[in-house]
This record gives sequence, C-alpha cells and structure tokens, in this order.
Amino acid sequence: MYEPPVPVTVKEGILPVKVKYVEGILRPPRSPLLDRPYEPKVVPLREGRKMVIRMAKKEEGPLLLEVCKKMVDLGISTDFFDLVAARVYAEILGWIRERVKDEYVQIGVVETGELAGLVNTRLWDEKRAISLHTLVFKRRVGAGDPLYLAKMECAFDVLGVEEWQPTFESYYGFRMGCLKTAAQEHPWPEYQHELGGGRVFYNTREQWERYIKPSNKNLLGTRPVPENLLKIAEKPKIPDIEKEFK
Repeated sequence: MYEPPVPVTVKEGILPVKVKYVEGILRPPRSPLLDRPYEPKVVPLREGRKMVIRMAKKEEGPLLLEVCKKMVDLGISTDFFDLVAARVYAEILGWIRERVKDEYVQIGVVETGELAGLVNTRLWDEKRAISLHTLVFKRRVGAGDPLYLAKMECAFDVLGVEEWQPTFESYYGFRMGCLKTAAQEHPWPEYQHELGGGRVFYNTREQWERYIKPSNKNLLGTRPVPENLLKIAEKPKIPDIEKEFK
C-alpha cells in the first residue's frame, strides 16, 4: 500500500472528479475535416429506381440502431449479414455516444422513402480513411456498390485523404470493394485491419482519380438532387427487413 508522500487536503483519501473533466479525456478529438460539407446526390438503381445518398445525422442514430437490431434479431446469417449488422450497431452506437474517432455515416434512401442501406468510415488521420462497413437493408436493388463508392468519394474528394483502407467479411463485399476497385494489399500480418485483424487492402488517390471514378461514372450519381427526392430522403423509414431477406 502506498501513502501520500506529502500532506494532502483530500478527505478520507477520496478525490471527487466531475464527469465533465473525465469526458474530456474519454471523448476522442474531432478532425476539422469533418466540417467539410458532402452534397447529397441521386444515383440510379436497378429497374429504373433512384436512391438519394446523403450524410446521416446524429439524431437519426436511433433509427439506424433499430434497423440494425432487426437484422441481428432475425439472425440473418446469409452472406454474413448478422455479423456485419452487429458490428455496425456497435459502430453507430459509438458514433452517437462520441466514442469513435472521426466516424462519418452516409445513408441511401430510395424514392419510396425506404432506407436502402448505410455506410460508415472513420479517419485514421488526415491522410488515411478506414472503411468500416457497407450494410444494405433492401436487397436486389443494387444499392451496395453506389453506397460504397459514395464513402470513398467523401474520403478522397471532400476530406482529401491519400489512401483508403478497407477489409472484408463477405464475398460480395470483397468483390465490390476489392476486385472492382483493383485494391492492393498491405503485407499481412505486419499490417492488420482494426476490424478484427483481417487483411488490410488499400486504394490510392491516383487509383481513385485515374481508374475508379472513370470506371464508375453512372454509379457515382448526379447533383443536385431534385427537391421532391431530397424531401423524401429527409424522412427515411425502415423497410420490411424480414420480407427483404427471405
């Protein structure tokens, strides 16, 4: 047991601390890069459908948690949706509670007002963005690819990073985020992704500018978003998850 080496005025050996002081230590710092605006856009989906992609708001966090929880509760193991949904739930909760450094969340809303999917990313520093997850709530509409590209677009074109670092849990995710973007691989196990220590893949700014953007012009969508679609996208609703994933 250690005793104080000098006289102290602490009563009964207990030092009360206001939680606001502790919060200042536990809450990660926020990069000013996240103040840069990401303009909403509209992208074409299959069968002539349209989807608005925009930044999510913190007040929409409970809605995003609810839809993730529905997927977990239904035990949708097909294509690793249960694993991804559980991880996204924790990441969204950390985003809401200010326990994740520099995370940003984007959502896709189809013209019927249903939430088609979400993507989330966080900044490692001013030069690197860490791709977290892509999760769709409406299947077979083609929402995944444009959502994944939207978070890359935000990282490279808005925040100005030099490198994009994803890892993958599912086969479709690997095809979408690795093969289609010609992602390269950092040596493993010297480099491990923070999502469970998987292999770290990466895309450079040069790849983004010279290959990925030119190859995916249609999936990158257009701006500005028509007012009627933008208004619908401001109030997203949860689709019938059980019906979507039968």
